[in-house]
Amino acid sequence: SNKMEGHRLPTPPVIPDLLMTPSDQGDGDLEIEYPEDRGNWTGKLDFLLSCIGYCVGLGNVWRFPYRAYTNGGGAFLVPYFIMLAICGIPIFFMELSLGQFSSLGPLAVWKISPLFKGVGMATILIVCLVAIYYNMIIAYVLFYLFASLTKNLPWQYCGNWWNTDLCLDHHIMRTGNGAVPFNISNTVSPSEEYWSRYVLHIQESSGIGDPGRIRWNLCLCLLLAWVIVYLCILKGVKSSGKVVYFTATFPYLILIMLLIRGVTLEGAWLGIKFYLTPQFDLLLSPKVWIEAALQIFYSLGVGFGGLLTFASYNTFHQNIYRDTFIVTVGNAITSILAGFAIFSVLGYMSQELDVPVQEVAKAGPGLAFVVYPQAMTMLPLSPFWSFLFFFMLLTLGLDSQFAFLETIVTAVTDEFPYYLRPKKAFFSAVVCIVMFLMGLILTTEGGMYWLVLLDDYSAGFGLMVVVITTCLVVTRVYGMKRFCRDIHMMLGFKPGIYFKACWLFLSPVTMMALLVYSIIKYEPSEYNGSYRFPFWAEILGILMGIISCLMIPMGMVFAVLHEEGTLWQRIQQASRPTLDWGPSLEENRTGMYVATLAGSQSPKPLMVHMRKYGGITSYENIAFQVDKEIEEDEEESMIGQGEMCEHV
Repeated sequence: SNKMEGHRLPTPPVIPDLLMTPSDQGDGDLEIEYPEDRGNWTGKLDFLLSCIGYCVGLGNVWRFPYRAYTNGGGAFLVPYFIMLAICGIPIFFMELSLGQFSSLGPLAVWKISPLFKGVGMATILIVCLVAIYYNMIIAYVLFYLFASLTKNLPWQYCGNWWNTDLCLDHHIMRTGNGAVPFNISNTVSPSEEYWSRYVLHIQESSGIGDPGRIRWNLCLCLLLAWVIVYLCILKGVKSSGKVVYFTATFPYLILIMLLIRGVTLEGAWLGIKFYLTPQFDLLLSPKVWIEAALQIFYSLGVGFGGLLTFASYNTFHQNIYRDTFIVTVGNAITSILAGFAIFSVLGYMSQELDVPVQEVAKAGPGLAFVVYPQAMTMLPLSPFWSFLFFFMLLTLGLDSQFAFLETIVTAVTDEFPYYLRPKKAFFSAVVCIVMFLMGLILTTEGGMYWLVLLDDYSAGFGLMVVVITTCLVVTRVYGMKRFCRDIHMMLGFKPGIYFKACWLFLSPVTMMALLVYSIIKYEPSEYNGSYRFPFWAEILGILMGIISCLMIPMGMVFAVLHEEGTLWQRIQQASRPTLDWGPSLEENRTGMYVATLAGSQSPKPLMVHMRKYGGITSYENIAFQVDKEIEEDEEESMIGQGEMCEHV
């Protein structure tokens, strides 16, 4: 009868149960609903360039050169590279491994140990705060970008309506030729007044408690910044993965142009000498080592969940080991190059103004929006160089901002894949609009005070706690053995002694030292050296850090309430990985992860592999072999733990 029916109604061939893949079964009697596919990177270089774009941000240009110069010049490179090796590279690799292994965002990845899901919530809170103010910096950059499209830069001369009597133009000083002894100490450059009085309009605000009116031109720039970011992350990694081909590579082109222009200026070597003269005596002070560790920490963006998110869109066997070294070392080299580009121009400027380099050197927004633009006005073709510089800052900032948003969107959609994954573009729009509205306070006349507060407090304390906790949970609770086995499953080799030593001991200890140091050496925020924040603002800032840390115990309470049994049993249950923890695709679930996915069959699905791939691939082991391995490993770890304690 079957043949007869075949002519009328072709029926699908019947596959025996054992050979069914979960997707076949979903149509059948089991009625398992599968969420929409997560998607992957489309091109080979998407992931690598996204990581480079994410790590190489504004900090490389405006934080690193200044930090190096204040902390021993060329000698600073010693602690910098040592800290890169101790707490940069290992944690970077750990975060990429977690993301790639589980294909989950920073919230859902805590299936690895549901007790600590609060760490994921803390990450998201921190990323939200940072994304709000980071886009405001991009808005300032856009403002200056448009302002550079003129024949004469608007911050070149005094005498505009926003200038005061203190304004002193260096062009006049040169022609003055020493006939009139100028008293420079209490004068202000036109670029400084342009920034604070015209762009920020900060003179209308008495402080953080008095934001004043919204500056409409800044507000429009912020809106434009959010629109650009939204259009780039509209289709998730499918679209942002293509944009980074431009935003991650183009800054290098401009940086090299600025570098060549800078080094050929007269007086450039003055600045470079300042930047690189090593003061080895400073290496004995702990402050320099702490500064180096902080620089690595923030510059690589560990703990923000961006790396984890990007890695989660990789295929299972992507070589993240190689990528780790490319990105981390590339990031360090970029910072050093940027230092040359910045300090050569500062040296030229100090010669022009006839003041020592340390008086013109600044860090942070002051460098990008006051000092460097002022130096630009001294060059021939100044609007062109100014446009290039701000275009570089724009591309540097944008791809870091993509990562922050991708992190937030991915984290939430992975928690609710059935509802949100099909509506990802709509959800991204909602996130962007909400964050734009929250950022509106930064566009007011006193907005800069709020920006400084966010910058100082949002990511310091909380971020450290997040990274320390992650490190300890993966090595102690989940277990070093298992983590190494997971990496072996993905990459085909186990991490060496260097990674194990860092994960188990060196990285967490270094970061705890950082945490303790930042608490002991706490100084209240200030703006421009003169404005001190009121007490309530300081409390608000500290609360930002503390609330993100409080997410962790809150998450624990929820996890424990979910379980059953006595308190200790509940804690034990909640700290174990969930049943469906592991690789997201059935074909990658070998060894101990076989057949634990919802809807997977009970017999070990080796037959599926045989059928689909014609044999077992090099990454896979036959099931019973793996079981034996696991037993051996467990015995070893009992012995190993004793040894480890002795070693430490």
